[in-house]
Amino acid sequence: MKNVLIINGWHSFSEAKGQFNKSLSTLSTSFFYAIENYTVKTTQINDGYDIEKEVLKFTWADVIIYHTPVWWFSIPFKFKKYFDEVLTAGYNNGLWISDGRSSKNPKINYGTGGLLSGKQYILTSSWNAPEEAFTMTDEFFDQTSVDKGVLSGFHAMNKYLGMNLIDSLHFHDVEKNADVHEELKKYNLFLEKNFMAQV
Repeated sequence: MKNVLIINGWHSFSEAKGQFNKSLSTLSTSFFYAIENYTVKTTQINDGYDIEKEVLKFTWADVIIYHTPVWWFSIPFKFKKYFDEVLTAGYNNGLWISDGRSSKNPKINYGTGGLLSGKQYILTSSWNAPEEAFTMTDEFFDQTSVDKGVLSGFHAMNKYLGMNLIDSLHFHDVEKNADVHEELKKYNLFLEKNFMAQV
């Protein structure tokens, strides 16, 4: 039996309606509910949360699936607040105990004090930017991928806690040119590839 925590980082702000990330979150939940070997818990940032209960969800989960839109080259501000609050509360409380260094040799082992080793995560992100903005010469992101560029800090945060990335999937041009049906189909295949073989 594996425990899966699904977190939808979207929250209401300005014109953002969050339908795409809601659909991803719903699909994730339905996918794992349909498999005997998985138990599911969810968090919707837009609905609010209890900090201590969220810490317990992290310690309970074997796999965490993050769904987030990208606003101004970062995760939404309430999602960032969530991590600031939950991960701070997780200090000496199941998530991490230090930055990993010792006073004897403070130059090494930074980022090795996480307590979530053996746990894994998946990240999806949705963008207004087209994929070509990341891949083409002389375009905005200078051929730097989402994972190595804008969301590298997100991955570093999870590594700091001790978790390992299973895979990531990024959806581009969602605001103007998305074929939502095809994108959700692609996401379902992504889940099957990463989880059905383990059943």
